[in-house]
Amino acid sequence: MTSTIRKIIAAAVAVAALAGVAGCGSASAAGTKQTVTLWATGSDNMRQAYESISQAFNKSEYGDKYQLKVEFIMSGTGGQGLQDRIVAAKKAGKTKIDFDLVDLNNSDYGAYVEKGGDDIFTKLDTSKISNYGNIKAKNSEEGADRLLPYRGTTVVLAYDSDKVKNVPKTANDLYTWIRKHPGQFAYNSPSTGGAGQSFVLTALYNQMPEEALSSSDSKWESQWDKGFDVLKDLNSSMYQSGGKVVYPNKNQGALDLLANKEVSMIPTWADMYLQQKQMGTLPESVKIAQIAPALTGTLASLAIPSIGSHTDGAYAVMDFMVSDEAQNILLDKMSAIPVVDTAKLDKDKVKLIDGLDTSTFRTASIGSLTDDLNKQWDERIATLN
Repeated sequence: MTSTIRKIIAAAVAVAALAGVAGCGSASAAGTKQTVTLWATGSDNMRQAYESISQAFNKSEYGDKYQLKVEFIMSGTGGQGLQDRIVAAKKAGKTKIDFDLVDLNNSDYGAYVEKGGDDIFTKLDTSKISNYGNIKAKNSEEGADRLLPYRGTTVVLAYDSDKVKNVPKTANDLYTWIRKHPGQFAYNSPSTGGAGQSFVLTALYNQMPEEALSSSDSKWESQWDKGFDVLKDLNSSMYQSGGKVVYPNKNQGALDLLANKEVSMIPTWADMYLQQKQMGTLPESVKIAQIAPALTGTLASLAIPSIGSHTDGAYAVMDFMVSDEAQNILLDKMSAIPVVDTAKLDKDKVKLIDGLDTSTFRTASIGSLTDDLNKQWDERIATLN
């Protein structure tokens, strides 16, 4: 074999070896999944639902390329802290960090924008969400181009039908019932959960123009007095323990009082009630009703922070969340009201939300005024005890 031939063979072997290395490197890179981090706050039923969602996503076709990681913060333990962290990171000029997706509602959105600017969330490119056309529910005008609704819920009255025979039909009926049945009604302190917050917000805003429910303008605070007067008047008729009025802690705290028959009626999130009914943790006698004007609810949405790292992965999670598979999971795990046509979903799961009139849902979006509302309640109502 001539030296020239030896050189040609050696070169060919070297090229083949390099091609093999390059091929291995490409496979390795292709096999590396992008971790998408979604941040959410809420009650335990929501945490459990997100566990199921993340497992299903990671097993789906989306999971071939992306890995969903959920960072969950329980209600009352850090929702405001999450908002502050994201706002602080944006103001500090940080980018490409692990805030890829945030679960929030309209009120949260308004507060984020007030503190962090209009560009704190990315304007959605709906062409990257193949299931977007299936969404039937729509957010209010504020944030509609940056929020993807994925479930709905509302606050309703839950009551013990063994004790309550004439269920209130209006807000005024409810207030009259509370006065006539002292100690038999409870709502959680508004800063610890959305059900109690809805009761307080409804009492205030029923006395105000409807437009105020979708505004974060501080001018509306001057009109809160009439509503706080209603709450003050009701205070002495609330649930008592040890001879003192007690406002339970968190949404679950009020539900526990009802389940234990210590009270006869409370405001509660429809999804929490339905889930616990399904689990058998609420007595058969506990039922729900809606009043007019309705207690407020919300559309829960996903938004992409502009400081996040994995926009493509965030879109993949969004697309999955409004798929029939995810909507069925949310129905099953937390009795969430679907944002897609229920005719396409599991009929047995859709039965879970029978009796809820979605046409009467009333949403609120008051931004950072929520913080002021909670603070004023603490100062003007909690101190009465």
